Amino acid sequence: MPRYFFDTNPFQMEALPEPFASVTHGQQQYPIYKARLRAIPSLLDAHGLDGSTTFIVTDENVAELYLPGIQHDLEASGRRVRYHIVPPGEKSKSFSELQKLYNAALETGIDRQTPLLALGGGVVGDLAGFAAATLLRGIPLIHLPTSLIAQVDSSIGGKTGINHKQGKNLIGSFYQPEFVCLDITTVNTLPLREWTSGLAEVVKHGLIADARFFDKIVRHSGDMLSRETTSIEEVIPRAASIKAGIVERDLHEHGVRAHLNFGHTFGHALEKECGYGTLTHGEAVFLGMRVALHLSHKLHEKQELKLALDAITDFPINADPSSVSVEALMRAMKRDKKVKQGRVHYVLLKGLGDPYVTADIDPAVIRESWYEALNSSPVSLQ
Repeated sequence: MPRYFFDTNPFQMEALPEPFASVTHGQQQYPIYKARLRAIPSLLDAHGLDGSTTFIVTDENVAELYLPGIQHDLEASGRRVRYHIVPPGEKSKSFSELQKLYNAALETGIDRQTPLLALGGGVVGDLAGFAAATLLRGIPLIHLPTSLIAQVDSSIGGKTGINHKQGKNLIGSFYQPEFVCLDITTVNTLPLREWTSGLAEVVKHGLIADARFFDKIVRHSGDMLSRETTSIEEVIPRAASIKAGIVERDLHEHGVRAHLNFGHTFGHALEKECGYGTLTHGEAVFLGMRVALHLSHKLHEKQELKLALDAITDFPINADPSSVSVEALMRAMKRDKKVKQGRVHYVLLKGLGDPYVTADIDPAVIRESWYEALNSSPVSLQ
């Protein structure tokens, strides 16, 4: 039987939660709530999103767990609910799945007041967000992230998009949601590999913005890996708040927001060369951060960087990428969307919490860092 986080009692309106963070963009601001999914009807009302139809986008795995409950609560509040379900996994961030989503939404009869609820992980959020940005030139978007990686990273900041055969996230737009709601209980249903993958973004936030937070994650890594309740109740909001604070300062990635790409230029190249879906995004980012820390340590020779590298190497990865060609990875990085005037820009660390962006690195040093990172023994989950 599916595990629902909703009961079947008659609908009862949840008390309106207070946001724990927010992001300001121009004259507008969107809040980030920590609340159960049952609060969604109340939040839609509070934000004036009272269209007669609500359109939900989710994937097959998340739908089994959460769609019946949220549909029940929305319909009990007087809304008509329509939904579209996509296959799970990175391959759904494609032109073909986007076209199917467009067809489903338009056949439903949406209008510009119809809120689109992105219920799921980062793939659903990126795909549904891009659809919301472009359907009828923009309809209201609500992020309901159910994975760790979505709760602390991808649902915050307005990045949406799909992949192209030339690289990850090459087609997309910036489109801000009306609000984000984190139901932290949903991470308990994640497979272990997906949970561990999401920890990559939590670790990254500490490395680039909060050395004490990173130290806390490392000291309590056992609790984090086992999803100990007190730890995740503290860590998820803190990591999400770090992301919100950075993107608020730089909505369109012209400055400090680029620091959030720590490990990602390398990670995206790994995802492409290994084949999308072979590594999870978080596993690729963990490996990418290994490369970036090797490189940072070579350039700055700080012991704290070496210790950080040793710490993140202990996080498990369920694949061995050591056979991937370094030359192929170097070529893949040159096709990254962050390349400027033909030059690859890398986010490195001078020290913990002290990131910077540079393109002035000897390619031989980059190759050496790739070899060292790829040949560090990954710890298998199996």
